[in-house]
Amino acid sequence: QVQLVESGGGLVQAGGSLRLSCAASGPTPSTYAMGWFRQGPGKEREFVAAIGWPGRTTYNADSVKGRFIISRDNAKNTIYLQMNSLEPEDTAVYYCALDTRPLRLGVTQHEYDYWGEGTQVTVSS
Repeated sequence: QVQLVESGGGLVQAGGSLRLSCAASGPTPSTYAMGWFRQGPGKEREFVAAIGWPGRTTYNADSVKGRFIISRDNAKNTIYLQMNSLEPEDTAVYYCALDTRPLRLGVTQHEYDYWGEGTQVTVSS
């Protein structure tokens, strides 16, 4: 079973930065796309960013464009989410997900086949 483990969450003041990581292990496909989603308190899970294989194509939600950067290190089976200029509205549990279709930049949960357990990000005002 493919496993995804997120790390790097925490408490940060508004305007600060955090970098999330997501490591994939187990029988991962040879090529795959990855994405980040988040779920804030009382909200539905929403798309944040996606990255295709091998990493030249990315897509961000409008709410994070210009602030968040998704990247990947294929040798380490790891993706990252660099989050800058954080706002209290970014407070959420952040999930990474794996899509077995390597060129797709999925924006809906149904397009992803495997999910991590999530990491909490809290932005104080």
